[in-house]
Amino acid sequence: MERLIPRISRFLLVALLLLPAVDPAGAGIPVLMEGGVPTLAPLLEQVTPAVVNIAVLSRSPEDDNPMLQDPFFRRFYGLPERSQPQISAGSGVIVNARLGHVLTNHHVIKDAQQIVVTLKDGRQLEAKLLGSDAATDIALLEVEPDNLSAIRFADSDQLRVGDYVLAIGNPFGLGQTVTSGIVSALGRTGLNMEGYEDFIQTDASINPGNSGGALVNLKGELVGVNTAIIGPSGGNVGIGFAAPSNMARAVMAHLAKYGEVRRGRIGLTTQDPTPELAKALGLTPNQGALVVEIAPDSPAAKAGLKRGDVVISLNGRAVRSSSDLRNQIGLAAVGDSEEFRVLRDGKALVLKAKVESPRPAKARDFEPVPELIGASVGTIESAGKPEAVAVVEVAEGSPAYSHGLRTGDVIVAVNRKKVHSSAELIAALKTPGRVVLSVVRGDYVFGLVLRK
Repeated sequence: MERLIPRISRFLLVALLLLPAVDPAGAGIPVLMEGGVPTLAPLLEQVTPAVVNIAVLSRSPEDDNPMLQDPFFRRFYGLPERSQPQISAGSGVIVNARLGHVLTNHHVIKDAQQIVVTLKDGRQLEAKLLGSDAATDIALLEVEPDNLSAIRFADSDQLRVGDYVLAIGNPFGLGQTVTSGIVSALGRTGLNMEGYEDFIQTDASINPGNSGGALVNLKGELVGVNTAIIGPSGGNVGIGFAAPSNMARAVMAHLAKYGEVRRGRIGLTTQDPTPELAKALGLTPNQGALVVEIAPDSPAAKAGLKRGDVVISLNGRAVRSSSDLRNQIGLAAVGDSEEFRVLRDGKALVLKAKVESPRPAKARDFEPVPELIGASVGTIESAGKPEAVAVVEVAEGSPAYSHGLRTGDVIVAVNRKKVHSSAELIAALKTPGRVVLSVVRGDYVFGLVLRK
């Protein structure tokens, strides 16, 4: 009986909290009381038709090695028959019913040869990949727009810790599943994904296969795209992460127009202000990004930004930290005008910088890379010494291209170990096991997984 009383109390508390929760916009998605019991069923009946299961037929790892594709080579060395293509499952969200646009994760469709989307009503539609971005782990698919349902975007900047959310997806390939929880934290970074990190953390159960699924609020709006989990065995332990809807929406606009995110160059490096500096400037603990370096002749330099400036907002949106500023700039396209509001010597200034195309690195010793079919690389030198590896050319549609490499990228490390030349890169890629490239594109570094 002692255990039952607190359970009843918690149930009544949740019931009271949920009872008045109706969509103020009049979208007709209320949380109702049916038979004296609160239910989310009416909301889910509206939302779940827009969440899809995704089946992916991928190349086997051998497909990236031309020697292993040679039947004579395999027979000579007594190798078994080639392995079959891999089949994996994930989730996606229809965000535009008229165009048939479906958001999912980059890692769900990476290396896909064929993508099939299964709707809640059982229909199976072949999907076309419009574009993918490894840095944010967002991809955009297109299906035949025939009687589809879509989810509206919410403004993820309005989320607060404690807001109720629902995760909808296809865990373990079981079929559509709904779990519930709250927003546990916002702005999570440092998950060793080396991309643009600004994750929503939730305790709604997210498991393998949920990737690319929807995180929705109690209005039935999309607040995030489920992306990652933390668990000792790859299962749910109450800590899951979703890419915010505002980030996903910005990336989607690039992918729909260009097939990729065309990031540019601003030319500034920042860090979080020290507690002493934040106190002296009257900043809150989570406010601002301190400028520590300005690249010569860069857009930042032309705009008048200087070392020691503290950026407090970008385009009217508050800057919470250095990583927050990095994320915001990372979603800007070449040619965009960015408005920086900065503090300098106690005064607020507004400066405008125009995003420029990344400058190509000068390299020598161009070489093809056996593990990166379709890419040529060259060594970048500084003061006569090898410094890093430039991606000189990437053939569109090649394995290197599908991994996320683009012409103009600079590879600075493999598995976090610095590489100074194309020869060092080729040697490092022969290491068995997981391979992650640290790639500089524009102003920022992100990770590309070549081998898991």
